[in-house]
Amino acid sequence: MILIGENIHVISKSVQNALLERDKQFISDLIEIQKGMDFIDLNVGPAKKNLEGVLPWLANLVKQKSDIGISFDTTNLDEMERGLASFDGKTFINSTNNDVVRLEKMTDLAVNFDSNLVALTLSKDTGIPKTSDGRMEIAFEIYEKCLEKGVESDKIYFDPLILPVSVEQSQALEALNTIKIIKESFEPEVRTLVGLSNISNGCPKQIRPLVNRVFAVLCFGAGLDAAIVDAKDNELIRILKMLEGGNPNSDIDKLYVSLANMVENFGELEEVEFDRSSSEQARIIKTAEILLNKQIYSHSFTQI
Repeated sequence: MILIGENIHVISKSVQNALLERDKQFISDLIEIQKGMDFIDLNVGPAKKNLEGVLPWLANLVKQKSDIGISFDTTNLDEMERGLASFDGKTFINSTNNDVVRLEKMTDLAVNFDSNLVALTLSKDTGIPKTSDGRMEIAFEIYEKCLEKGVESDKIYFDPLILPVSVEQSQALEALNTIKIIKESFEPEVRTLVGLSNISNGCPKQIRPLVNRVFAVLCFGAGLDAAIVDAKDNELIRILKMLEGGNPNSDIDKLYVSLANMVENFGELEEVEFDRSSSEQARIIKTAEILLNKQIYSHSFTQI
């Protein structure tokens, strides 16, 4: 699985200030944290006024500090092009939806710069569909345009859009279903990607890592190809690499493998065996029940 670090994000006040001030040391430290990733996501939002030109500056720092690829993440079309033009490594364009103007521009950039393209299953007019079928309709629209423009299938990464489980609980399962359907519906095959931390937004801080890790395991089972993750969550990264390598080292790892296999093989959670005397395994199963919409979410669900 391709791992993309999320730790340079303009929504963070400290990161925003560092970008505005072009604080080389602060940003370099964040790049250092993410050296274990395959790509670094540079999320600069609309990049207006004092942030214009920030993507080439960031790209230069990444090149100085590592050989990691870059996911250029901005709603500013001109800034996106400036960033891509400044970097000669592997890239993602993050992102497009089915908006005609944006899709036209982003597919052009993807072809011109030989970049991967993140495609949100989102309509500018209607927002995020509540069902996997609705998201698939948008995916097919985007796919047709990508093929028309010459974007290769294996460079298209559809994002089913993860909504917080604390707000829209049923949508975690819809996202999993969307990943599976996307993996089965296109020939040649396309790719899938999620912004993992979105699933735990709004959850208490102490349970966010657990929610992220269990959902990552379920997504892996669904066939996920790439994830934007917190590079500081070493356990999450270990789990994903363990799943990819097929080398569980503990009973907890074996449970994670069982959960991934359950999703892959259209199994039922009730069939997954675990040690009921283990509080850690019980918490993992409870989290899976919430994410699969089998129990009602509450902030204290791990304590019930």
